[in-house]
Amino acid sequence: MYNILICDDQVDIVNALKIYLTPEGYRLYEAFTGAQAVDIVKKENIHLILLDVMMPQMDGITATAKIREFSNVPIILLTAKSETEDKVLGLNVGADDYITKPFVPVEVLARVRSQLRRYATLGSRQSGDPELLTVGSITLNDTTKVVTAEGETVSLTPMEYGILKLLMEHPGKVYSTKAIYEAVWQESAFGSEGAVAVHIRHLREKIEINPSEPRYLKVVWGQGYKMEGGKT
Repeated sequence: MYNILICDDQVDIVNALKIYLTPEGYRLYEAFTGAQAVDIVKKENIHLILLDVMMPQMDGITATAKIREFSNVPIILLTAKSETEDKVLGLNVGADDYITKPFVPVEVLARVRSQLRRYATLGSRQSGDPELLTVGSITLNDTTKVVTAEGETVSLTPMEYGILKLLMEHPGKVYSTKAIYEAVWQESAFGSEGAVAVHIRHLREKIEINPSEPRYLKVVWGQGYKMEGGKT
């Protein structure tokens, strides 16, 4: 059973999301401020968070950043259509996805299931020899889910890990943002390809010595992204 935390300062929104998710058999936790959400994640084994952006005391962006200091649990931001800048900022600080209010139940369920699939896959352990991917000084062990860059362990979110693994499995191959989104999020893009660029920018900050001049994660203008061997 998966544990999902719903955090929104509006009780009616929390209740609506509970109505959508309860039939799926999830164990649901409630929070009404960002600070409460951070505290619950520290105390409970949470597998996914639905987190409102605009809240008093501590907003969802700040809460996301604080949670990312100690946890890589998938975070889906709850945003209004007018909060475009907040969506980008939230993805930059470590959120995995977002849902725009007013909610469409089928979209909520699809995005929750997609994130939980990724979380379950990345958290699984396989028997036998580890699947080790290496590109330059970057290594990815798909058995232990450990990524290192320049000999240092790197903490990645599930989406960041998925993007890196896809590109490292096929070095030199160019993937469009649409292809990356559909492969990693495991759903149709529906115009959400912009999330890929944000995650790749954040990924570069973690694995590149100089993110503004990446050695590994290269953009091919007008086509997409590829993984190169890190030669200077």
